[in-house]
Amino acid sequence: MFSPEGPTLRELTVQALSSVERGYDLLAPKFDHTPYRTPDRVLDAVASALEPMGPFGAGLDLCCGTGAGTDVLARVCRERVTGVDFSAGMLAVARERPVPEEPEAAEVSWVRADARALPFGPAFDLVVSFGAFGHFLPRELPGLFAQVRSVLRPGGCFAFPVGAPPRPGSRAYWSLLGFDAAMRVRNALWRPPFVMYYRTFRLGDVGRELARTGFRVDLHPLPGFGLRSDGSPRARLVVARRLP
Repeated sequence: MFSPEGPTLRELTVQALSSVERGYDLLAPKFDHTPYRTPDRVLDAVASALEPMGPFGAGLDLCCGTGAGTDVLARVCRERVTGVDFSAGMLAVARERPVPEEPEAAEVSWVRADARALPFGPAFDLVVSFGAFGHFLPRELPGLFAQVRSVLRPGGCFAFPVGAPPRPGSRAYWSLLGFDAAMRVRNALWRPPFVMYYRTFRLGDVGRELARTGFRVDLHPLPGFGLRSDGSPRARLVVARRLP
């Protein structure tokens, strides 16, 4: 599951018993050697889906972690790219990422901030996020989406990939169910809480909440991930466009 450069079991245990922010500060130096980093095939698929919709001006990677998602923005944004995260440790690793040498490459910057209180005005044409929504409870999504809308220029897009839920009874289904159950027990018994749930971010609920917040939502299949047995895509790109 982990490469030799990844965290030890002891390190993961210490992280899991910490707060979300402190946990990621601890994990940051080895994060890119864990399965928690968004796979390159997902990043490439999202970039390929966004390219026909662009080019965009300024882009924001929400909850950027070590910065893998900024590579997507660098492919589709022409002005500047910003990564925002509340973990100082993750941002420290992100700042060590190689800087593109192409003269036309967008300028990249990093900002430490909470996604629930973004320190920007309506300065971005595209906001992306990868793998971070499990850190927000369902009741926090309206505020989170309102924050995203507030930093987008009129007509700007909020884009993120979502996978189809695993088939009930499958190994993936029981694995995610078990993980979420373990996290609920952990948070009931231990403080500070570590919020990370895989099964609370449901596409139908998310689409309705985005619409209430002032977005028009479109779904784009990511064809590289194939189809389920019922013919539906295994993965989609949600593109929520900010309405006036």
